[in-house]
Amino acid sequence: MRISADKAETLALKALAWLAGNDELLPVFLGATGASEADLRARASEPEFLGSVLDFLTMDDNWVMQFCDGEGLAYEAPLQARMSLPGGAQVNWT
Repeated sequence: MRISADKAETLALKALAWLAGNDELLPVFLGATGASEADLRARASEPEFLGSVLDFLTMDDNWVMQFCDGEGLAYEAPLQARMSLPGGAQVNWT
């Protein structure tokens, strides 16, 4: 199920805030993406960057569960949001 782009961006911003508040995981995100803390502030309004936040979050089920439990979201919500942002369409090779 896809959600609207606006709702997807809102969820991704919540994920970014959660990530920024996680002292252990934030350096991992910054290292994996090459982004700086200044980039987090400067690019937070860009749907493509928010997509990268959700890409990172959804790499680990424990991260998804921690985020969703903290926000009161269903565990599938981050992936649904990711599919609604640029570059998130699922590819069907058949």
